[in-house]
Amino acid sequence: MTLCPIALAVGCRKCLAFPVCPLKGVIGDFREAEQAETKQQANQTKPDEK
Repeated sequence: MTLCPIALAVGCRKCLAFPVCPLKGVIGDFREAEQAETKQQANQTKPDEK
């Protein structure tokens, strides 16, 4: 859940404090590439349930 007002407005990566922010993954919207790919792959590999 994104709580940071800057992350809500423009996203973590556009924030000036991004390189030094210790909470970008906690209260911001920053996700590491591996986590994002894993979620996308999981969504693609789920069998359709009917």
